[in-house]
Amino acid sequence: MNTNLLFSEALGLKAPWKIERIEFNGEKRRLDIHIGFERGSLFFYKDPDTQKEGEYKLHDSQEKTWRHLNFFDHECYLHAKVPRIKTPEGQVRLISPPWSGHVAGFTLLFEALILQLCKHMPVHQVALLINTTDHKIWVMLDHYVDEARKQQDFSAVSVIGVDETSEAKGHNYISLFVDLKAKSTIFIAEGKDNRTVSDFKEDFEAHKGKAENITDVSCDMSPAFIKGITEQLSSAQITFDKFHILKIINEAVDDVRRSEAKKNPILKGCRYVFLKNETNTTEAQKINKEKLLLSGLNLKSMRALSIRESFQQIYRAESLETFLILLKRWYYWATHSQLAPMKKAAKTIKNHWDGVVRWKESQINNGILEGLNSIVQAAKRKARGYKTKHFKTIAYLITGDLDFGFINENLKSTQNL
Repeated sequence: MNTNLLFSEALGLKAPWKIERIEFNGEKRRLDIHIGFERGSLFFYKDPDTQKEGEYKLHDSQEKTWRHLNFFDHECYLHAKVPRIKTPEGQVRLISPPWSGHVAGFTLLFEALILQLCKHMPVHQVALLINTTDHKIWVMLDHYVDEARKQQDFSAVSVIGVDETSEAKGHNYISLFVDLKAKSTIFIAEGKDNRTVSDFKEDFEAHKGKAENITDVSCDMSPAFIKGITEQLSSAQITFDKFHILKIINEAVDDVRRSEAKKNPILKGCRYVFLKNETNTTEAQKINKEKLLLSGLNLKSMRALSIRESFQQIYRAESLETFLILLKRWYYWATHSQLAPMKKAAKTIKNHWDGVVRWKESQINNGILEGLNSIVQAAKRKARGYKTKHFKTIAYLITGDLDFGFINENLKSTQNL
């Protein structure tokens, strides 16, 4: 088998395409493959607007170049005179070769590689690795994500979670809407106000989803989210995410500890004793906790910690009836504890009682969403400052479980990688 035929097989070339010559430069570590076509060949073309199709003779051609997968450690480029045809209406159209990607200058295989790399590496590092620009990669990623989202079907979605995350500390928030059953992000809205829910509804219905089919939403106690969900998703019942509720109670415990620590030095350096669950504490923290319990000081901080730990136990109730009984007892205890921060936390829960109790029936929370948020934030910290559009693109790429196979057949077997 000669070299040209060997590379033709490797590239999957079919008539009328053929390799005309190969140039190998060891010093520059570069491989250039020049592709042509048989004289007198006909070229298939389908008009994207009229859907008319046919085979046409060559009108003229344009020289184009594509970056392809490396040949070992040598950069590889494909060159071809791309044919143009003239339709019966007299319009001249460029024929897209079968290897041509969606971004000018990349082959489909090379785009597939880039997309997979960007799922695991910052875009800037990928750009350095393949010797291209950040901008060119972002153009490609934006295209793939936008096209994949157009094909999504949300008709079966009924249970969602919503939470916000930030592009940078303190500003430029986005809100993630997640299909809690499929465990994937289905919409990203800019901001964190009630309009994000109306934006979600519009996008959801544009993807065959029905707002009335959403039965449950897990979220925090944000008034904006509550207002948006109540107005836009009228069939849904709200479950207040238990992790956010525990965060409120944890903050109350920490307020008690910080206030008491000002007068009692025994609490210095013990912050994480009060913030961590028993299963997550280190041996040193367990020893410190035991010392505080045995100190005989009747510490307010330890009473606050007991209130928090008792609240966590409520979620182990075997029935809704037991859950309600325990929650009512806990509320009475917290509001009569003479600990102002704990009383405030308990009243916050009372003001959102139905959504707290709803958990026992829905059994949903934002644990999955928090995990997806962490993935997005980890990717962001490794990158050079995403713009909002790019931040959304990378969030969809990493957490959206998008199907790129119909855009690029080389990605059909790599969707879940």
